Amino acid sequence: MIQITPAAASELKRLQAKQASPTARLRLKVEAGGCAGLYYALSFDETLNAQDQVGECQGIATVVDLETQKHIEGLVLDYTEDLMGGGFRFHNPKAVQSCGCGHSFALA
Repeated sequence: MIQITPAAASELKRLQAKQASPTARLRLKVEAGGCAGLYYALSFDETLNAQDQVGECQGIATVVDLETQKHIEGLVLDYTEDLMGGGFRFHNPKAVQSCGCGHSFALA
């Protein structure tokens, strides 16, 4: 489904521990909008829908709906910190364009 780097897994576990329900799964969704037409949305979710694909990577339980899955096949989720702060980075082999923020992308 998706790959999560050790740095991203560490940050996700830190964020997950702060949730009201620390057993909630990481939901990755692609939404319409952003600078390039589509953008990534991350959240923690306890709800599973009939069309959800459930997985696990680096000890993180993940959920992706079928529509999102076709846009992110092969995606690598990373986390980096720099002088401006930390943030998740999305490396999507299906993206043909992305904006400067790194969260918005376009497909062919």
